[in-house]
Amino acid sequence: MAYWEKINSIKDLKALSLKELNSYAEEVRAHIIETVEKNGGHLASNLGTVELTLALDYVFDVPNDKIVWDVGHQSYTHKIVTGRRDSFDSLRQNGGISGFPRPSENEADCFIGGHSSTSLSAALGLARARNLSGQNYNVISVIGDGAMTGGMAFEAINDIGVSKEKLIIILNDNKMSISKNVGAFSNYLARLRLSRPYAKFKYNLKRGVSALPFFGDKLVKVFERTRDNLKSLLLSDKLFENLGIKYYGPFDGHNIQNTVELLRQAKNENRPVLIHLVTTKGRGYKEAQTHPEKFHGITPKQNENPTEIFSFSEVFSDKICELAERDKRVVAVTAAMESGTGLEKYFKKFPNRAFDVAIAEQHAVTMSAGMAKGGLKPYFAVYSSFLQRGFDQIIHDVCIEKLPVTFIIDRAGVVGADGVTHQGIFDLSYLNLMPNMTVFAPKDGDELQAALEFSLGFDAPLAIRYPKSYVRCHKTHTPIQSGRWEVLRSANSDKYILAVGNRMIDIAMSIDNVNVINARFVKPLDYEMLDKINTSESRILTLEDNVLSGGFGEAVRCHITVKSDHAFISCLGHDGFIEDMNIESSIRGSGINAENIKKLLKI
Repeated sequence: MAYWEKINSIKDLKALSLKELNSYAEEVRAHIIETVEKNGGHLASNLGTVELTLALDYVFDVPNDKIVWDVGHQSYTHKIVTGRRDSFDSLRQNGGISGFPRPSENEADCFIGGHSSTSLSAALGLARARNLSGQNYNVISVIGDGAMTGGMAFEAINDIGVSKEKLIIILNDNKMSISKNVGAFSNYLARLRLSRPYAKFKYNLKRGVSALPFFGDKLVKVFERTRDNLKSLLLSDKLFENLGIKYYGPFDGHNIQNTVELLRQAKNENRPVLIHLVTTKGRGYKEAQTHPEKFHGITPKQNENPTEIFSFSEVFSDKICELAERDKRVVAVTAAMESGTGLEKYFKKFPNRAFDVAIAEQHAVTMSAGMAKGGLKPYFAVYSSFLQRGFDQIIHDVCIEKLPVTFIIDRAGVVGADGVTHQGIFDLSYLNLMPNMTVFAPKDGDELQAALEFSLGFDAPLAIRYPKSYVRCHKTHTPIQSGRWEVLRSANSDKYILAVGNRMIDIAMSIDNVNVINARFVKPLDYEMLDKINTSESRILTLEDNVLSGGFGEAVRCHITVKSDHAFISCLGHDGFIEDMNIESSIRGSGINAENIKKLLKI
């Protein structure tokens, strides 16, 4: 490799010529493929932004200039050229570098990234801080067309257009989020892409005219006035400019030379500017380019063992189709996570009852509430960490009126390599405080099927939460009754483990001589069973893959300790944010292990 060993900083990068940058881009792409195949990670999105990122770091003075990455899963190239080349092979590993921007990891990452549609708000905040503090630096937001569908992005654009703050927005238009983009904004960008020949002609003409001696600048101004009149005739859609944001594009985001020149031009603007770059997700890797949704996030090749791992998402996929066959009220909703949540099969079989609202979780919750009010039976499938974004809507639009919306919460609990921004360890706590909400945690695929069957006749808000996968299939399966737990093991003992979800149940079942209860209804609690085991001789331990604060254990403790002569109770769960990038060590690190359990129960 001609350049890989030479480039480990912005200074090294700036020493290259534009021609050399193109060669270096291919080397970077090859290293990303090699590392992600080994460690897992976000492949397609990073392969599509190599040239764009190199142009940004080439033109701007990072870390003085601030680049804010939306979502941030496309920032691998940025990490490589900002001092993390030698540690890049530790990507998504414990003690290694994060798969998302982390200011605590490197000062070149100016703002944390992990969730969608946040970069414009953060960038405007940085721009206002710059002006009020009298500093002088550029602020750049890199946001994808998928993230632009989020309501927060439009709130920020509204403010940016009015504020007129100096700010550069890079719209990375690859026609994808995780699943294929949908909606009016995606269609709007598609129309703009049709104008690429015009944009290229305009850009090249302006460059040539401005180079003319004496009259170049004046001719440019005449040309710009003529151009604006022409655009108003040819393109009726001028969304960004009508909102007060200067628009450039669309242009080829893989052309480094043009992108560098565009960025230099935008750098001299004293107002908000949007540069629309069209890129190809998965570029340089045939399979990822052909099927970008399948290569959005991949697991390490050496860890793939499909004969041992069972997916809750696949069980949900089959069962929701079965329910929809039987009940015409069933509708499925997703926020750009059709493939991740297991809804692909449903969308193909029931296209008229399948709704992808793009990256807009708040809208998805309230729309589901409206569907339920209209007599339908909506199932909103969403990752735990993303459902947090619809917190107010769940309370205000679903719970107050007790509307029968079923939340299918995937990726609950610790998530491993995706790291701190994606941990699903808060849903039990925030759902626990919501009146009229029922929360269920299945122990395996069979119990998930039973829970979905139960949900069909349940006429109130219901959340069914589970992690990505499970290994153990349990023999005991008692019928589901609302608010009732299940005894998995009866022991001749006064020691009890109340376990929530399959991970915690597997750990509990590994402890001998203790009663194990599947606390599958996290809310409401099984008060009858609790009162039965709440004696002064009992020792009770709760296990949950959730933060302790506000979670299952606290609710149990609150009920148990009301009695004057009550059981001794201990609670195990997580304590705050989890930086660990391994599921097993995350759980052990929270004290959820056999040794600690035996100590607390005095076994």
